Amino acid sequence: MSPTSIAAYVVLFGSVGLLFLLVSLFVGRLVRPDAPTSAKLDAYECGEPAVGTSFVQFDLRFYVVALVFIVFEVEVALFFPPATIFGTATRWMNPERAPTVSVSFEADLGVTTDGVAVNQESRSPPAAPIADMGASRQTAEAARMLAFAAAVDLAVFFTLILLGFAYVWRRGDLDWVRAIETSQSRSA
Repeated sequence: MSPTSIAAYVVLFGSVGLLFLLVSLFVGRLVRPDAPTSAKLDAYECGEPAVGTSFVQFDLRFYVVALVFIVFEVEVALFFPPATIFGTATRWMNPERAPTVSVSFEADLGVTTDGVAVNQESRSPPAAPIADMGASRQTAEAARMLAFAAAVDLAVFFTLILLGFAYVWRRGDLDWVRAIETSQSRSA
């Protein structure tokens, strides 16, 4: 597909979507009844009539708890990729458990290039021969370096999380009831 045809499809998709939106809004405007009353025009929130002005200060404690939960939830999700890499790399450090790579299409079918038959029940080749231990050592060394890099990545990320948490905690943003100084207590 050429870039011009891809751009044409994107424009066509966008214009059909916009057309669908405009037609839906227009049909809704024609069909819905228009009978405003004083009860319908009153502002309310969650079915309750509004008390006072809209500029009233409200307590942010519940929003702080929700935001802290969301922040830590995202951070936990960001821990998974380096932790998975670390776990896989530590498994590869063991030369007996090092990954085997099939070299050809025939190896996937059960025949290897060196004539060793593949175990048909588990579809895995037998343990690596003694002559191939050099490659296993290279794999183990590469896995050790990869595990070290993943551990450093996790440590740096966790340190940044803890520094941010300590800053917010020290500042008092996580206190449930925040102490507010009055002008009289400052002058005393």
